[in-house]
Amino acid sequence: MGMKNNEFHTVRGYQLLKRKSGLLTPAMEDYLEMVYRNISGGNYMRVNTLAGLLNVRTSSATKMVQKLSQRGFLEYEKYGIISLTKKGEKLGGFLLQRHNSIERFLKTIGVDENLLRETELIEHTISENTLRCIECLNFYFEENPKVIEELKNIRQRYDKGL
Repeated sequence: MGMKNNEFHTVRGYQLLKRKSGLLTPAMEDYLEMVYRNISGGNYMRVNTLAGLLNVRTSSATKMVQKLSQRGFLEYEKYGIISLTKKGEKLGGFLLQRHNSIERFLKTIGVDENLLRETELIEHTISENTLRCIECLNFYFEENPKVIEELKNIRQRYDKGL
């Protein structure tokens, strides 16, 4: 059975639908994940440190931190001090876990070239249902290391054109 015309969108179309639903943009997710990576557990960091970690200008980081603060994910204080709110801590933990799950899956299936880039591209477009399926598959691979060896052997044969 075919797909209905109103079910298909371009990548940009899906991004716009996600934005309309009130979810964070990929850039906002990256900032929040980086803050969480560096200050989870009640610590703080400065905007210029965050900018350096993300390779962006301090002014860009300040604008994004202000947006995340307005949405209730970060506390932004004088002199560029950033801390996580409870809401930010919860979502930041999810974002880091999502990143790690996708990265672990990609490593397991043999992705070694541009692993960080591939992970970043996938993590911002994946649904929670697909993420749960990947996490389940990661668990399966961990419980069945022979399957990983079989997969490596098949990949080697495939790469040789067999």
